[in-house]
Amino acid sequence: MSTRLEAVHPVLMSSNLAVSEAFYSLLGFKLVFQDKPSEPAYMGISRDGVALHLQRHDPAQWACNHDRPTYRLVVQDVDALFREFQEAGVFTFRHQPPSPWASPGNTPWGTREFHVLDPDGNGLQFYRPLAR
Repeated sequence: MSTRLEAVHPVLMSSNLAVSEAFYSLLGFKLVFQDKPSEPAYMGISRDGVALHLQRHDPAQWACNHDRPTYRLVVQDVDALFREFQEAGVFTFRHQPPSPWASPGNTPWGTREFHVLDPDGNGLQFYRPLAR
């Protein structure tokens, strides 16, 4: 039996799965599965072989004022993906707080990237290492 890791499927918290699914569809993600046909509590979405899972959490689980997780996604063309998201209306879906990486830029740590927040404040960072 191999001990090789095959995939990772992050589970992102969602206060409303219908809103989350609508947002992620703007990012090009498609629904793969959900636990119930109506009012699901858990679903999987995918784009280009990258899978994310979304799980509904009730309001009591949001009471703690804390940062949401951030997920870094490696992409082939940062600028083309940014334009795709602009054309899809991603940046008007939810108010995005000011960020130095709200649009593509080269970072001091050797990447080209931009950042997006989903409707529940989960961070998505789309990046590509710069050629050395």
